[in-house]
Amino acid sequence: MLRLGQIPGRLYRGEISVNIVSRQKMWYLISGVILVVSVAAVLIRGLNFSVEFRGGSVFEFPAQTTSGAISRIVSNAGGGSSSQQYLAGPKLWQVTTGQLSSNLQLGVQKALEAAYHVADKNMNVQFIGPSWGSGITDKAIEALIIFLVVIVIYLSIAFEWKMAAAAFVALLHDIVITIGVYALVGFSVSPTSVIGLLTILGYSLYDTVVVFDKVRENTAGLITSERSTYSTAANLALNQTLVRSINTSLTALIPVASILFIGGALLGTGTLNDLSLVLFVGMLSGTYSSLCIATPVLADLKEREPAMRKLRERVQRRDAGGRAAARRAAEAAAKGEVSPGVKDSVIVTEPDDRDDPETVLGPDEGSELTPTPAATRPTATRTTVRQQQSRRPGTGSSGQRRKRR
Repeated sequence: MLRLGQIPGRLYRGEISVNIVSRQKMWYLISGVILVVSVAAVLIRGLNFSVEFRGGSVFEFPAQTTSGAISRIVSNAGGGSSSQQYLAGPKLWQVTTGQLSSNLQLGVQKALEAAYHVADKNMNVQFIGPSWGSGITDKAIEALIIFLVVIVIYLSIAFEWKMAAAAFVALLHDIVITIGVYALVGFSVSPTSVIGLLTILGYSLYDTVVVFDKVRENTAGLITSERSTYSTAANLALNQTLVRSINTSLTALIPVASILFIGGALLGTGTLNDLSLVLFVGMLSGTYSSLCIATPVLADLKEREPAMRKLRERVQRRDAGGRAAARRAAEAAAKGEVSPGVKDSVIVTEPDDRDDPETVLGPDEGSELTPTPAATRPTATRTTVRQQQSRRPGTGSSGQRRKRR
């Protein structure tokens, strides 16, 4: 029975394998469905931009009330439609309205203070202009574009342009999915969300670079050695880094999930919730894209090269010949057929004492390694096949006896 602790080592040595690259069509289909849903959510529902992006007035005050009651008070005071959030940690209500003039803003403030008996010092009012929000939006887009350009240039220099293209596809995949989740759940997009988005892109890229570095190591000299196809070598690299990627992702996701679900329930919506949601979704998507999108895309791009196509044909012919020879040998053994001149075959299992000396010599002449005690050494056996050939009359021991007579 395979123990859990043995899985990483056997994956690294290639003794067991998870076929990821060869199932790229399934991963592309899954990602395609998720991307379509994400784009549809953005187009239909739209993004709930925070007041920092669209501008407006924000009122924060302590009160024991409901959001419906606050909405009616703000509307009657001339504030128009508003959104309310209850911050459970500080036990404050945060009311956001559109852009109000100074007189309307003062009127809404006095109405809320009178309705809930809030002292003037406990009422926090902020006004954010539209120019500041548009500036934040432009800076966020510029930061994202610069990040993507720098990453593509770096990967093209450090690896090759096909790896840079595959990593770029994975990053765009993560961005669209994360934005789509924000549109689906209706969380507000704040500057904190933008910071979190850039953070998870770096996290996703780190995972992809680790996998690509192992792919480059496994595919070095692949054309001359002809030991496997590029896709097979890339899949081995994925398996060798699979456990590390899963462990890293779980270690990072557990505290983020605690902030998102437990902290959100206790503290309510706020900066921590905005940051934790984008980190949680981005880390999940980044781990998935590094394993199931970036490497399969890279393998598809490399397999289109003429040299890699010829390599695949040679490897397939070699494997087909080996399978055909094994099949013929199995059929011959099943029919009881043997090679000419061979009467029968005897399988003999005997102790393998080639490495049994009490002292084993090291690589340098005269150097010795401490032997393993015989009681603790595993008993090795050597299996040989002794073929008994039919003897001609007059040969062997019986023939010699007849000559001596």
